[in-house]
Amino acid sequence: MRNILFLTAIATLFSCGENSMNPDHISYPKSRIVDQVDTLWGTEVQDPYRWLEDDRSPEVEEWVRDQNKVTRAYLDAIPIRNELRKRYEELYNYEKVGMPRNIGGRYFVSKNDGLQNQSVVYVRESLHGEESVFLDPNSLSEAGTVTANLGGASKDGKYVVVVRNEAGSDWQQFRILDVATGEALPDVLDWVKFSGASWFGNGFFYSRYPAPDGSEFSTENTYHSVYYHRLGTDQSKDRLVFRNDDEPNRYHFVGVSEDERFLILNSSTGTDGNSIHIKQANSDSKWQEVVGGFKHRSSVIGSVDGVLYLLTDIDAPKYRLVAIDSSNDPSDQTKWVDVIPHSENLLESASITGGQIFAQFLINACNKAVRYDLDGSNERVVDLPGNVGSTGGFGGKNDAKELFYAYTSFTHPTSIYRLDLISGKSELFVEPLVDFKKEDFETKQVWYKSKDGTQVPMFIVHKKGLELDGSNPTLLYAYGGFNISLTPSFSASEIVFLERGGVYAMPNLRGGGEFGEDWHEAGMLLKKQNVFDDFISAGEFLISEGYTSSSKLAIEGRSNGGLLIGAVMTQRPDLAAVSFPGVGVMDMLRYHKFTIGWGWIPEYGCADSSKVHFENLFGFSPVHNIEDGVSYPSTMVTTSDHDDRVVPAHSFKFAARLQAAHDGSSPALIRIEVNAGHGAGKPTSMIIDEETDKWAFLLNEVAD
Repeated sequence: MRNILFLTAIATLFSCGENSMNPDHISYPKSRIVDQVDTLWGTEVQDPYRWLEDDRSPEVEEWVRDQNKVTRAYLDAIPIRNELRKRYEELYNYEKVGMPRNIGGRYFVSKNDGLQNQSVVYVRESLHGEESVFLDPNSLSEAGTVTANLGGASKDGKYVVVVRNEAGSDWQQFRILDVATGEALPDVLDWVKFSGASWFGNGFFYSRYPAPDGSEFSTENTYHSVYYHRLGTDQSKDRLVFRNDDEPNRYHFVGVSEDERFLILNSSTGTDGNSIHIKQANSDSKWQEVVGGFKHRSSVIGSVDGVLYLLTDIDAPKYRLVAIDSSNDPSDQTKWVDVIPHSENLLESASITGGQIFAQFLINACNKAVRYDLDGSNERVVDLPGNVGSTGGFGGKNDAKELFYAYTSFTHPTSIYRLDLISGKSELFVEPLVDFKKEDFETKQVWYKSKDGTQVPMFIVHKKGLELDGSNPTLLYAYGGFNISLTPSFSASEIVFLERGGVYAMPNLRGGGEFGEDWHEAGMLLKKQNVFDDFISAGEFLISEGYTSSSKLAIEGRSNGGLLIGAVMTQRPDLAAVSFPGVGVMDMLRYHKFTIGWGWIPEYGCADSSKVHFENLFGFSPVHNIEDGVSYPSTMVTTSDHDDRVVPAHSFKFAARLQAAHDGSSPALIRIEVNAGHGAGKPTSMIIDEETDKWAFLLNEVAD
């Protein structure tokens, strides 16, 4: 139910002639219907909002403006919104510091003083010495929508690549700075995407696409190619290193081992599975296969004295680390030697730093960090500030004497620690001071039964002393896909909700990576319905245990998680009162036709490839499963006009169909951010506004 004061206020804001808004009806902008019908495997599929796929169309731009006017008026009329924004700004206004990075003997630290739109990179001559600004992205755009971060650095520490993104787009532009002076070299590299800069000699390897023929934000990206750029030359002179003209829909990356002995070619058909080849860096030798095909997931984490260290799921669904002597045939798996064997716990990542191996394990979706000698012996657990949290970092060079790592949890703001590799002792480098009382909250992990009997874990965070009477506003957030693990992390935004008696719940659905490849594969392709069932069961558990009720429950997910929410609200519109499908993949029959959507085919399947996959995708595709005359939850779809990963057409079509079909007084809004992308690099001002709108909408819609 909506707040009475809110209804009174908003009734005066909409005056649209015959379609004027009243408390039971919102006048949504007109979404033109076209007679578009596709026939797939003998089935006619209507696509009445196909015209919304054209991001360059003036009609679409007008539709976006009109939708935002309706949404903005609705949100701005919520009485509690300003109060929520004030509190969120107070919480968010704390210094955020990244992990120090040593380049050529200098330390580079990324910092945000609290409310800066983008973090600033500072340089120090010593770890605790005076600092000066090295790179300030806030000076690159008035609205703070351009990001700039440090990429790969030359081996001698003289130069570093700066990676720029505009308006949240995945497109990258590379520039090069002199480390000593901060001055920019004339080199500018465009149309880079999903690439690092791996230095070798007087230049570096990177990956790019040809300049797009059509809209740079929606045209399909093909022929991902590796180039070598030499300092001081124009990009047009860059040398093509690798390109597969027979397979345009693949990713390719070339890295250089730290000792510059090997070039490492990593290729993949998408987001799942890859092949690895190596060659001697200083020769014209041919590429040697290490891992062939695209069935498994492997990565070279480093090399020492001609031995390659490979993290792989081959014969190890929870991963293992093996050593490969490059003097042998590297693809001969009988010669591989286990360094960290497969175990019951997921080996999430590993790195070689200071002549040691640092491994991060995931145990019930929480991290444990362990250090080893290079042969896997001398195991030592790294002491962490808590047991229910997440770690990151532990990287560095082979001759490093120190490293840095981060620790965070739902109530522990991300803190940075320095580990002395000689003594083995950790010390706090920086801990943020956030204006809240962490001792007022508690985190628990529960296990619940999904539809098929599978036990699924879920984190639940709330104020201490919570009454389980079914009256608590609750946000259920999840992802469930692409081998991605959801682990505890701090969010000032969530504290706003928790302080008001809210409950935050985060289940680790199948499809994610929390328990290895078996868990991942149980929620992909033809088993995708397991993900939706896991999520629905999580909501039912929260209701049955008294945490909340359907009238108090909100559900949220982003990207693949946006698909999750779209599928759940169409399959179970009665489950929750509020729904937030964010930047979601909503048209499962056409997702592969835009930008890099083809890369998700290994995860989802493709409607064009087989009748079986078509029927599976058609069965849960959110756009195609909205039914006329159904009362759906109060919904706020979110997307951005520059999202070139999950193009906004997905959300546009879903919102248009929902507004046309929905029966009831609950709102069906779409909030479209302008000059923003899929999420990364969003300026602070946008983040605060977006999160404020979310909490205002949620609390308003579940109010008594």
